[in-house]
Amino acid sequence: MDPDKLTALPDFSELPTNSAAAGDNRRWRTCTGVCERPINVCLCDTIPTEPIATITTQVVILHHPHERRHKLATVPVLAKCLKNCQTLIGRRLRLGNSPLLDSLYNSAVENPSQPLRAIYLFPGTDSSPAIEISRWQSSLDDYDISNYVLIAFDGTWKHAKEMVHASLPFLSKFAIRVCLDYDVGIDGGTIFDSDLILRKEPFSGCMSTMEAIARGLRVLEPNGLEIEDRLVEVLRAMVRFQACYLKPMKPRTKLLKRVKDQRTVECGL
Repeated sequence: MDPDKLTALPDFSELPTNSAAAGDNRRWRTCTGVCERPINVCLCDTIPTEPIATITTQVVILHHPHERRHKLATVPVLAKCLKNCQTLIGRRLRLGNSPLLDSLYNSAVENPSQPLRAIYLFPGTDSSPAIEISRWQSSLDDYDISNYVLIAFDGTWKHAKEMVHASLPFLSKFAIRVCLDYDVGIDGGTIFDSDLILRKEPFSGCMSTMEAIARGLRVLEPNGLEIEDRLVEVLRAMVRFQACYLKPMKPRTKLLKRVKDQRTVECGL
């Protein structure tokens, strides 16, 4: 059995049950359509009938094992939306993971002076800076490169950093680190701040893998704006479903007391 496929729970609709139990059973039953999600959060009406075919870009995603069953993971949905999208399960990239990446590695080792057509999306650091993706593409105007490889790492922020670091001995031979706009000095948003955020982001500019790929393809693809719009539409539907199940946030007692004490001091009471 393919571990990536969700299976439907048994249908107990024929057994005597009250309406609440029947509703709960329906809630957790899995959609048999293209999305394969629980039917109460089905995305079949939003996911493209035919996967979107990119013209110049192949997408490769390293998907952390812990994300495979995460209910807010966007990669399983993204893979159903994009035709030229390969998902690898693991914690690092290395020789033997992917014939495509292996060919890029071998070609770069044999011809180190050739321009690199592979990029990986991740914010830069002092030791490993990143170039903004639009600037990187502009720098290739003098070269006849029409087929890109866009690599992304999918996991929590902590896991993604570990995955990139572990992959660098292999990845640095044939790929360039690129980024979208970000600012580590500004806190990241939550689902309450945007209709595209599923989880709390560590800093401004961080986003889900699905949104990051959409923004990257906007730059790389001739019809990038259309591809971005279609992917973002699916992501927005995911966020809407998640927002329906959010519980109203109540102020924490300790936080209220701290604010009250601070106001008392400021007022000199």
